[in-house]
Amino acid sequence: MKKPGKTGVLVVNLGTPDAPEWGAVYRYLKEFLLDPRVIDYPWLARNLLVRGIILPFRTSSSTALYKQLWTPEGSPLKVYGERVESELQKVLGTDYEVVLAMRYQKPSIESGLRRLLDAGVSEIVVFPMFPQYASATTGSVHAEVMRVLAKEEVIPALRFIQSYYDFEPMIDVFVQNAKKYDLDQYDHILFSYHGLPQRQLKKADSCNHCLQSADCCAKIQSENRFCYSAQCHATTAALVRKLGLAPGQYTTCFQSRLGKEVWIQPYTSEVIEARAKKGDRKLLVFCPAFVADCLETTIEITVEYREEFEALGGEQLDLVESLNDHPDWVKAMAELIRNA
Repeated sequence: MKKPGKTGVLVVNLGTPDAPEWGAVYRYLKEFLLDPRVIDYPWLARNLLVRGIILPFRTSSSTALYKQLWTPEGSPLKVYGERVESELQKVLGTDYEVVLAMRYQKPSIESGLRRLLDAGVSEIVVFPMFPQYASATTGSVHAEVMRVLAKEEVIPALRFIQSYYDFEPMIDVFVQNAKKYDLDQYDHILFSYHGLPQRQLKKADSCNHCLQSADCCAKIQSENRFCYSAQCHATTAALVRKLGLAPGQYTTCFQSRLGKEVWIQPYTSEVIEARAKKGDRKLLVFCPAFVADCLETTIEITVEYREEFEALGGEQLDLVESLNDHPDWVKAMAELIRNA
């Protein structure tokens, strides 16, 4: 029997400043970095670090990067998100109500949930746009949804999509995008994921498995099924199978390190340096933790890392486009939502 009311779908990405201006970037960074799941220090230490060190010294440089990233339509992350929102609504049809939200800044999770509640949905599927689970991303989205809905007298049925790191239809879109490149022309291929402090990996480990051996992330098993690093390696493995790569052709690595704390290794910047010193002249980079191209892909990879590679004698560093608003990605999202 058909359930009364529509199914609400809250599609959530990380967020973006409202404009490539100092004040907007400051507000975005403050909200993002003060999230206790992102910088998981005690309250006082987190506030001293963010308000006293990071924001005063990082906002101006980040603003300059956002100015490079910005398009006439706006922030790519938000532009692609709005396109996905529209196309996903068409694919799912009238039994669903699709709303885009951002974990930080606008449109907020609270405003997105309000739209769904006002539409009279009977249940809500929460779709974080992070294929691999981490407390700092998917966990933070889930926590914010529960915080907002805790204030409601009537809470709809909730379904949370936790991860989809090796979901074949998603993997297939990355492979489709890679067909624009002749993989045999590249000396090496990098699968670069957003990094996390190693300490956060261990916090998520309830089985004393994390970092106990060199290959603890080599494959998913019961002990590491919630491990972000293991899920990243599983994404790489799924892509490698589809692409037909040999073991020596690629490296899984991690980018966007902040501060001096030890993060998941190897670091993308160090892998690029090592490949250049080894004589590699052409590198191809996938960023499978990002379903939409953003600062970390468009600027960090194709501007900053490319410049570093060329300074070391490299000739070409290319980035495989992310999923963005690819029609098959939208269909893959719809399949995950229907099966949630």
